[in-house]
Amino acid sequence: MHYPFLSEAFFTALESSGAAAPGQGWGPCHVREGDRWLPLYSRNQSRGEYVFDFSWADAYQRHGLAYYPKLVTAVPYTPVVGPRWRGDWTPASLWEAVQERLHSQRASGWHLLFPDAASREALAELPLVSRQACHFRWFNRDYTDFEGYLAAFQSRKRKNLRKERRRVSDQGIVVERRCGTQIDARDWAFFYHCYADTYYKRGQMPYLNEAFFAALAEGLGDQVMLVLASRDGQPVAAALYLFDRTRLYGRYWGALADIDCLHFELCYYQGIEFAIERGLAEFDPGVQGEHKILRGFEPVITWSMHHLVEPAFQRAIGDFCEEEARHVQAYREEARSLLPFRRD
Repeated sequence: MHYPFLSEAFFTALESSGAAAPGQGWGPCHVREGDRWLPLYSRNQSRGEYVFDFSWADAYQRHGLAYYPKLVTAVPYTPVVGPRWRGDWTPASLWEAVQERLHSQRASGWHLLFPDAASREALAELPLVSRQACHFRWFNRDYTDFEGYLAAFQSRKRKNLRKERRRVSDQGIVVERRCGTQIDARDWAFFYHCYADTYYKRGQMPYLNEAFFAALAEGLGDQVMLVLASRDGQPVAAALYLFDRTRLYGRYWGALADIDCLHFELCYYQGIEFAIERGLAEFDPGVQGEHKILRGFEPVITWSMHHLVEPAFQRAIGDFCEEEARHVQAYREEARSLLPFRRD
């Protein structure tokens, strides 16, 4: 099973559904050269990227310059670390392709979001500013089951997790995991209802539509896991994951009823159990949420890389990112001190 977020199926689902299209602020201008492919989008906004550069755009505006369009190499709406191109690019050939697109699109710069270590190392010699952020990951240290995982916790914190899981079952909730062809059309329809409802409650429109998830099910169905919660035989919540040979990726969730601790069960504990059962090395539960720390998700540094055409602004963001990195590192160390694991 390959990394799902750089697959043809995933990008086709995004673009054929209209979720990643010019009308949504994602103008595809990818570079394809034989078996080499570099995803590029011309952007007229920054929503759906999860690397926040709104202050940079404001600074451009104050100086009478246009920050948009900008070029972005990223997986739209998906802040997941991984490779960011396909094929055998040399740094020079990739940089030449980026420069050509910067010129043809009249873009202010290029932004490479959430590259993995191999991608960052390949581009280390290019004139890019590196920016850090802190996300949370679960790591499988050869646990045999969920209780084996909890055995690594401090006693009081272990009791708290068990209490949360009991709280869900005590409310009459039944939880089931389904993968691939086990997920039928009714499951997908219910999941989308839950997913969309999380946006409507905040007065927003969902980033993704039902056509995207239908295409995802067709193209990557064997790498999809859906967790469904029901009460009295009626579905009440759902969470969607993707996975490959080594990692689990928590993506979306929603609930039609306010049920205590259900979010933790569907989005964290079920994912941990699945990762242990499958022998997956890591579980990325998604961005944000310091409540993940007490449940054993460890703070890790994620990266983005940036090049602005205007030299003065390139120097300015370099200084900004250097100062920001000190705060990110301090936050990571503080977060690590709050992890629930036994000190021995």
